[in-house]
Amino acid sequence: MAATTIDEVIAALDAIIAVEKQNNSSMVFFPVLYNKVTRRIKVGIEANEFDDNPRMEKLDVLFANRYIEAYHQYKAGKQPTQSWSNAFKISEALIMQHLLLGINAHINLDLGIAAAQTTGDDALADFEQDFNTINEVLASMVADVKAAMGKVSPLFKLLELIGKGKEDKLVSFSINLARDGAWLFANEYAAAVQKDDVVQDRDKVIATLAEKIMNPKSKMLQVVAKVVRFFEVKNVRLVAETLEQ
Repeated sequence: MAATTIDEVIAALDAIIAVEKQNNSSMVFFPVLYNKVTRRIKVGIEANEFDDNPRMEKLDVLFANRYIEAYHQYKAGKQPTQSWSNAFKISEALIMQHLLLGINAHINLDLGIAAAQTTGDDALADFEQDFNTINEVLASMVADVKAAMGKVSPLFKLLELIGKGKEDKLVSFSINLARDGAWLFANEYAAAVQKDDVVQDRDKVIATLAEKIMNPKSKMLQVVAKVVRFFEVKNVRLVAETLEQ
């Protein structure tokens, strides 16, 4: 059943995390990050940090339900959007790749749809400030995760060092650019008559970005990524618990 409150979102994410920890599955990494973000947004709503706090909770719920539904579709052997399918099907990858694949699908595809559904097609413009604020929260949380990466991926910083100045999505993925693209897509979705067609077209583009996250163009980065992953902590539960801190 779809969540209807932010507390129900948190409960749903807690359940997913528990299952994937038990399965020793890398599918736990993204919901761990997402749960932290959701709990932070709940604190912000309770502290009236947003222009319209009830509306922010509505967005949070609609937004989260897209991930939760995609997760359960995939686990049931059904076909979620291609963007989420590309994220879920990867088992062997860098910890940061797992996080970026989830962020890619959720911000670049889901967020624009959820934003337009939150306000209705004719009132989206009034939402831009809160839309930016929620992304700033996510960006700050990703920065926190990067700071924790050294505990589970001791050579992670090599990627940024070797990849500096390169266009590979593995090292150049930008939350700010994703946010800006999501806002443009929200407006495109709101203006569209055939919304399913717009979503399908966007899904194809974002699914392609997922492939770029997984497969750096630079041969040097490919080699470095293998070395970095070799030294990463392989105990999924330990990684998840470290990221939860």
